Amino acid sequence: MSNRLFQSVVHQMRDTIDRMIGVMDDMSTIIACSDLSKIGAYNESAPLDSVDSHELFVRDGYTYKPFGLNAKPDYAVFVEGVDETAEKYAQILAITLSSIKQYYDEKYDRSNFIKNVVLDNILAGDIYIKARELHFNMDVSRVALLVRVVAANDVSAYDVIQNLFPDKQKDFVFNVSETDIVLVKEIRAGIETKDLEKLARSIVDTLNSEFYTRATVGIGTVVVGVKDLARSFREAQVALEVGKVFDEEKSIISYDNLGIARLIYQLPTTLCETFLREVFKRGSIDSLDHETLFTIQKFFENNLNVSETSRKLFVHRNTLVYRLEKIKKLTGLDLREFDHAIIFKIALMVRKYLTANPAKF
Repeated sequence: MSNRLFQSVVHQMRDTIDRMIGVMDDMSTIIACSDLSKIGAYNESAPLDSVDSHELFVRDGYTYKPFGLNAKPDYAVFVEGVDETAEKYAQILAITLSSIKQYYDEKYDRSNFIKNVVLDNILAGDIYIKARELHFNMDVSRVALLVRVVAANDVSAYDVIQNLFPDKQKDFVFNVSETDIVLVKEIRAGIETKDLEKLARSIVDTLNSEFYTRATVGIGTVVVGVKDLARSFREAQVALEVGKVFDEEKSIISYDNLGIARLIYQLPTTLCETFLREVFKRGSIDSLDHETLFTIQKFFENNLNVSETSRKLFVHRNTLVYRLEKIKKLTGLDLREFDHAIIFKIALMVRKYLTANPAKF
């Protein structure tokens, strides 16, 4: 990485500086030079491993300026000549290359660092050390969003999302699989879930309307610093998996809004099966036909209000009461009673969970 970076700068300056210029590493190997034939050669006249300072020095008609982040130089630029002009060129080159390398290293290392944190590939104790080295602000709020491509064309969803969030110092985008893309977003303190959902909606709408790519987005909880980003990412994963079971029509699923679905998703299937048998002692839930289940769904959506539900279903109030009595006779649960309604609602979700038989991670 450094070799290509240095050679690119040297190549661009070759015509401006009418002298041979180059860079050697701490082993005195020339890694960049305006004379391409010298790249890879050992510079025996100026062994950098014996130099302990960053001061200018001259050897065999060349001026050298060591540089690097450590006390012992990591690199040295060299300029043909030992005059004042050569010294100025060497100083300018050293400052330029040092600054560029630090910027690119930070950019590259930051992305890798965040990816390792999110995927839990770094020890907790090393997170703080590395974060300080990379000058991460540990007091800002961040959140992980998992974008899952459901149907795509030739357009790269990764490139689209990167273009949507161009600030590489605050926002990080990377792939974790062929279909899954992670966005780690720096946000203001106290941001609400609805604002994060608007952000996710903008991603989904852009992919869908402009690039004909269908995607869903799972949103983790907001964390401060970087240590808990792995948890935020896992929550975004759970949001997508739970949403796939209980809210398959939704394209934006927030972990904060999963409610009881998250609890059911974490239960063993054997316990769920036992629960259903205990709830429906009189008869199986499978004995309820499609029309009856639709009526129950609308009854829940209208907060157990008989009059409002009958109006929405375009049926007489007595017809709805008859249907509710039929459900009570079949299951032993009167949905007009709040406690019974809660039990029935949970039972329907448990049944849906067992039917979907989701793969857990």
